[in-house]
Amino acid sequence: MTPRLEKLSETLKSALGSKLVDSNIHVGEITISVKSADFIAACEILRDAEGLKFEQLIDLCGLDYRDYGAGAWTGKRFAVVCHLLSVSLNQRMRLKVFAEDDEFPVLASVVSVWPTANWFERETFDLFGIMFEGHPDLRRILTDYGFVGHPFRKDFPMEGNVEMRYDPDQQRVIYQPVSIDLRNNVPRVIRDEGIHHG
Repeated sequence: MTPRLEKLSETLKSALGSKLVDSNIHVGEITISVKSADFIAACEILRDAEGLKFEQLIDLCGLDYRDYGAGAWTGKRFAVVCHLLSVSLNQRMRLKVFAEDDEFPVLASVVSVWPTANWFERETFDLFGIMFEGHPDLRRILTDYGFVGHPFRKDFPMEGNVEMRYDPDQQRVIYQPVSIDLRNNVPRVIRDEGIHHG
């Protein structure tokens, strides 16, 4: 661990105290975890505390841990990861938080802390079905408003559920059950292994 990362790690532990659930460094990057109840308070500390100053949210994305580790995972199913940048201190980090309820995952919206979270949270809601309490306009952003399900969940069917198309007879867009022919998506690879060209 570099002295810079060691200093950041110590500053995080000191500033967050009991809110810090886990901290690890992998390939030169630090990731911390907090409980969902402490999410907003931790975000405000990360943004404002001396030695941290993570004033910019670079990305916020969802994770589905269903079947993670070949089914060995025993923790909560859904998490959100925030990628943070301190422009003033030239440092980066990740913050992970798990939703408590696997059936109806809800976390607090961080739009009040970092306004750039708005569309990221909408995308995470759309693709993973994670709700963000306090979001100013939580609605789908990538799929159609009538779309059923959340396509990045690991239990979402590979073919989807419905498809839409324009029907010239009805002169409107209609929804119908998917009509995808199952096919082998594995490319055929031919290698010249063991053949010596002279």
